[in-house]
Amino acid sequence: MSKYTEKDKNEVIIRYESGQTIALISKETGISRGTIYSWLNQSKKEKLKPINMHTFNLMKQKCERLTQMVEILKTAPCTVNSPRIEKYEAIKELSSKYSVSLLCESFDVPKGSYFNYLLRNKNGNTLAAQKREELKPIIETIFHNNNEIFGSGKIHAILKDRGYKVSKETVADIMHENGLFPIRTSSKKLYLKEQAKKKNLLNRQFNVNRPNEVWVGDVTYYNFKEKNYYICVILDLFSRKIISCRVSLHNSTQLISSAFKAAYASRNTDKPLIFHSDQGANYTSKTYQKLLRDYNVEQSFSKAGVPYDNSVVESFFKNMKAEELYRTRYHSEFEFRKAVDKYIEFYNTKRPHNYLNNKTPDEAENNYYQRHQSD
Repeated sequence: MSKYTEKDKNEVIIRYESGQTIALISKETGISRGTIYSWLNQSKKEKLKPINMHTFNLMKQKCERLTQMVEILKTAPCTVNSPRIEKYEAIKELSSKYSVSLLCESFDVPKGSYFNYLLRNKNGNTLAAQKREELKPIIETIFHNNNEIFGSGKIHAILKDRGYKVSKETVADIMHENGLFPIRTSSKKLYLKEQAKKKNLLNRQFNVNRPNEVWVGDVTYYNFKEKNYYICVILDLFSRKIISCRVSLHNSTQLISSAFKAAYASRNTDKPLIFHSDQGANYTSKTYQKLLRDYNVEQSFSKAGVPYDNSVVESFFKNMKAEELYRTRYHSEFEFRKAVDKYIEFYNTKRPHNYLNNKTPDEAENNYYQRHQSD
């Protein structure tokens, strides 16, 4: 039985792939070079194993299906957001070339709804189809004459008062098929959208009164060995201290969320807090906005395309690149990540700031807490 565990093996492989030499790994772990070479060869063979044919075929079919869906949407006379009746007609028109299942999926239409549409309009002269055609202009007139406010319920009531025998469901179907959506339906959405406009609470007021009053965040990237590494930081505006940093190969909502959670855990604040950033897609995502709401943090945004609104964190990135990243040749990802951590520690503990009267961020915060010990 081997005296080494699977964990030992995986850690050695990770260290080697991050750029460390076999000699160094052997020296630090006590594992013989022969064993390390054996593990690396085995790992290489496992990575070169042919893909399972069943999985390959499934992936191939999925790619072909997606390619066809793109072709459909390019050639169709309408879009996914068109009224449903237009999509039904497009499906009917293209059904000789593509399967109905694929067409319905492309236009985001339930197959059952499409087949019901065909049954209702079979040969174009069924009694139900004729009745719907007669009702369509009447419903449109009522809808537009009432400032596009009435939904199917009110229009159904008006039709009933006028002596028409029609169900509320049929009225709703006709309105939906012809894109007759009442403004009231979207009023709340429009209101919430207006409320959620990206307010700039900071307005370049970079001088604040206490730690954990305003945090600013941003993401930059550094290209290493033909890969972009995204560096996300959060800076406390009072002391200019970097309170969180995360590095990832992906510029994602997960990256900035992870950085925020780490910052919040390290600061343990219960006072009102503003988080300021640019209007990048990740910062404006519903997921990130919900995260900040869950932590009772008010969100602030720079004006679109105005980097000066977040100049403090932009200045940090400029300094880090000039003083560390662009001056050093890294031999591995591990070495690069360590350098980022080391620079931030230097920036927080040893680098004086003019704004702080030549104090370091740590010194600025320590002085503040000493002055407010009784608070």
